[in-house]
Order: sequence, then C-alpha cells, then structure tokens
Amino acid sequence: MSLLEQINADMKSAMKAKDKDKLQAIRSVKSAFTMEMTKTGASELEDAVGVKIIQKLVKQRKDAAETYKTGGREDLADKEIMEMGFLEVYLPAQMSDEELTAAVQKIIADTGATSMKEMGKVMGMATKQLSGKADGKLVADKVKALLS
Repeated sequence: MSLLEQINADMKSAMKAKDKDKLQAIRSVKSAFTMEMTKTGASELEDAVGVKIIQKLVKQRKDAAETYKTGGREDLADKEIMEMGFLEVYLPAQMSDEELTAAVQKIIADTGATSMKEMGKVMGMATKQLSGKADGKLVADKVKALLS
C-alpha cells in the first residue's frame, strides 16, 4: 500500500470515528500531497517525496509548538504536538543516537575528512545516505561534534 493510499484509508477511518484532530492533521498531509502532484503534473506521488513532505509538515508543527510555548499559549502548543504525533506515524523509524554516530563516523572515514573545513563534503554524503532516517539538524550537529 502506497503512502497516499494509507493516508486516504486513515482519513476515512478518522471520519468514521469522528476524530476531528486526527482528521485535520491527515487533511493537511493530503492537501500538501495534492499541491505537490499538481505542481509536478504527476498522477501518483512517490513514497520518498511523500515522506519528505510529511517531514516538512512535522518540522512546521514542531516550530509552531515552540513559538506557542514561548508566547505562553500552552493550549495551542499541545494541539500542534498532538498533530505532530499523528503525522509521525507515516515517517520511517528514525535512527538512534548510537546508530547515527556510527553512520557519521563511517561517512567521515569514507571521505577522509579530518577538519571542519571538510564538513561540506561529509554533509553532502551524509544527506544522501541518511535522508529520511535522521533529522538534518541532528546529522549536522553530530558531524560538527565528530570533526572538531
């Protein structure tokens, strides 16, 4: 079952269960998928593209929750965090800290990088190998820590 089919099925079940919060989160994903398919003119959406869209939506929710917390709006922050939880179900499992460290160390060894001047080379390879498996910011922080 493709990601788009999974979203459609979950949307139907959320409608039947009258789960308004989950339905709103799923509709935002469906809308983003539809916009992407319209933009590219495709009739189907590849799962890899779908995962990137969902990652972007999760990041937006996380940023909004932080903004709401700093503004003293815990109720809105909780709503964003709840939506984020609904969306994270569709993402592949993220790497643990130990797995990320091992993967970044291997990439650093493969590229032969020894200093921060070569971080761009390491990040280029890390982004290709770890996309969808780890957050880009976490990867960048890990690369900085291991190269310094």
